[in-house]
Amino acid sequence: MANLDVHFSSATNEWATPQALFDALNEKYAFTLDPCSDGINAKCDKFFTVEDDGLAQDWSQDIVFMNPPYGRDIGDWVRKAYEESVKGATVVCLIPSRTDTRYWHDYVMKADEICLIKGRVKFGGSKQSAPFPSAIVTFSGAERESPLLSSMDVINDK
Repeated sequence: MANLDVHFSSATNEWATPQALFDALNEKYAFTLDPCSDGINAKCDKFFTVEDDGLAQDWSQDIVFMNPPYGRDIGDWVRKAYEESVKGATVVCLIPSRTDTRYWHDYVMKADEICLIKGRVKFGGSKQSAPFPSAIVTFSGAERESPLLSSMDVINDK
C-alpha cells in the first residue's frame, strides 16, 4: 500500500492496522485470531485469508481482532462478529464510524462497547490520516440495552 493514490481511494478496501494501535488492544485482550488477513499482515498466529473465507469459519472459541475489508461487504463482517460473540467469541473490531449505515444500527448498537477514536487513524504506515473517523467496537456476547460508549485518542505508529 505504498501508493497513497490507491490507499485513499476506492481502488482498495484494505486498510492495514497501525501496529501501535493493535499492540495497545492486544495488551488488553490477548487476541488469538485475525479473520481478515491478507497472509502478510496477519496480527495473530491464527488467521484467515480471502482463500480461507473467514466469514464461513467458526470463531466461537477465539478472542478476535477484526479489521475487515471496508468495502460493500463490511456489514457481513460486522454481522459475523456479532453472531460469533453470541456463540462465545470476544470480537474487537476496528471499523469506520459510519453511524448512518444499516449494519451500524442492526449490529453495532448490540455491541458491549463502542469506543470512538478521537482523531484519524493512519493506516498502513501512511503519513496521511484516513479520510473517515474510526471506532473500536467490542462484541463479547453481553448484549446490553445500549452499548457502553467511550472515547480514546488515536494511536498511530510513529
